[in-house]
Amino acid sequence: MAEVALAGSGLHFSAGGAKLLHGVSVGLTRGEVLGIIGPNGAGKSTLVHLLIGQLTPEAGQVALMGKPLHDWPRRARAALIGHLPQHFEPHWDYRVDELLRLGLDRAGRRAPGLADLAANFGLTAILARRWSTLSGGERARALSATVLAPDPPVVLADEPAAALDVGQAAALMARLRKLADEGAAVAVVVHDLNLAARWCDRLLLLEAGAAVMEGTPAEVLHAPALDRVFGMRFLRVALPGGGMVLAPGESEG
Repeated sequence: MAEVALAGSGLHFSAGGAKLLHGVSVGLTRGEVLGIIGPNGAGKSTLVHLLIGQLTPEAGQVALMGKPLHDWPRRARAALIGHLPQHFEPHWDYRVDELLRLGLDRAGRRAPGLADLAANFGLTAILARRWSTLSGGERARALSATVLAPDPPVVLADEPAAALDVGQAAALMARLRKLADEGAAVAVVVHDLNLAARWCDRLLLLEAGAAVMEGTPAEVLHAPALDRVFGMRFLRVALPGGGMVLAPGESEG
């Protein structure tokens, strides 16, 4: 049976008098990519912040490797969980090579060389440039390389492909897929349902802070609940080799 590396059970969280998450349970299993989907305001980022310990649940518990998350020393937790945030702004205006070295320092002996890491993420030509001069896509690739350099056993990514073009987004999802294939437990918040269909093993559909359903991409993306949650009737186009592509259809509003 596959090992659950990070799990949240019965998670509740409120802010400003609003219930952002109520009663959500989820497990991140080694060897799998879990896609977290849902419309804006569904609670996707809140769930990620609870799972990595940036927020503390009002009720419920998060466990890392079977042990309550907050029982882990902060440094040990950081070594086990790689987090790709939705927004990131470093305190210092680092050069790209300096950021990559921070990730390599966490990796220790397992680290690839700086040149190899930069080449893998398409950063070789911009190693000397500072963060403030980078485009959104360049920042996303530099941050991904920094976080993923140590090959953490648990990875949570909050809309990591938002600033990337189609090819870069597919390459990043392929990297996350490769980490899972090598034994990591990966969860990714993704708005592009076709990326989710292509690269994820399971999908968790959220709506208004609650879990609507969880299952394989085929189960979730074919379900009438998906149309209801997003307020539109999706066009589902079957692909010759299996799988499908979703396109916006008629609004149900």
